[in-house]
Amino acid sequence: MVDVTEKEMDNPTFRSDTVLSDVHLHCPNKRHLMVRLNAVGQPVFLSYFKFLWNTEDLASEKHVEEVTTGREHQYRGGDELCDKDRSNLQKERGLNSEGVEALLDDDGDLEVVRRPRSASDLEAEDPLRDIVCPVILMKGREDAFEDEERECTCSDVVKIEHTMATPLEDVGKQVWRAAFLLADYILFKRDTFRCCSVLELGGGTGITSIIMGTVAKRVYCTDVGEDLLAMCEQNVALNKHLMEPGGGEVKVKELDWLKDEFCTDPEVPYSWSEEEIADLHDHCSVIMAADVFYDDDLTDALFRTLHRITHNLRNSCTVYLALEKRLNFTLRHMDVTCEAYSHFRNNLNDLENLQDRKIKYTVEPIKADFCQFLVYERIEQL
Repeated sequence: MVDVTEKEMDNPTFRSDTVLSDVHLHCPNKRHLMVRLNAVGQPVFLSYFKFLWNTEDLASEKHVEEVTTGREHQYRGGDELCDKDRSNLQKERGLNSEGVEALLDDDGDLEVVRRPRSASDLEAEDPLRDIVCPVILMKGREDAFEDEERECTCSDVVKIEHTMATPLEDVGKQVWRAAFLLADYILFKRDTFRCCSVLELGGGTGITSIIMGTVAKRVYCTDVGEDLLAMCEQNVALNKHLMEPGGGEVKVKELDWLKDEFCTDPEVPYSWSEEEIADLHDHCSVIMAADVFYDDDLTDALFRTLHRITHNLRNSCTVYLALEKRLNFTLRHMDVTCEAYSHFRNNLNDLENLQDRKIKYTVEPIKADFCQFLVYERIEQL
């Protein structure tokens, strides 16, 4: 445990190349408990991300249909939340003793509260967000999570170890909105993915693969870097209970987009066996990736990897890509642009127009108006 006092963490400073995690938005005003330092000395935190329904009830197909129909009506019509959901959401958002019911924005999505609200807060036109900082607790790991374990039941949260801030090359160790958006879609279209064999590219902390593992038969969650893959494997183990009822399995593997072949060296951690590669090629019908389009060279490498893998699949495959359009002012354009997204779209168009006798790619956009099943801030740039 690093010897840093809470006072020193009140106003953390970051270098110019530091990238901050969206977890600040997902868990506002919550203590982010540091559990360890990773191999490169970055603080690793554990956060709880809450489901908007109880996963224990999902064994019944009838209940799934009722939940889906109810959520569609709730989010599209702006109806009041049921008492149970309101109670759970109030607890998660840390509302004060006076109590404020869950709020919906103009298009029906949950409005994530940035700080505890009181009646006077609701009258303010632009309530200020309280500063949200990580807290390092000087206590043992078991003691540190004792209170949080009481608050969370195993069936209504997904627990994820992650970092809060990293250099650009380590952003896979953080949590990003597009991963939650893709997880929402998986939960909304559960029957589509039931018993599938799935490959995730750039799985990062593994949260999307874990959600997919609740319905799919087998998920290969891939990324690069032993430290990141170890974190991902830890997260899979933390949430094994969510996947066990459906018999799902998540395998953490290395897949480097800059290399043309799978790593099969048994001496290398997270390498592939020949049987696993054959299983992927014979049975994979879904490939997914979330928030991996931030560097042009890596985007090019991802699309080359997509083409190579889909070329070797025995069956037809659907690829789901989720991302957040990040707008930046550039001196080169003297305007607000979204260059990473533009480069992604160019690659997507090239893939669709590819003249290939063996395989044809068709691109279809998915509207992000499906139900929200996890507590996070859904924005229009997703």
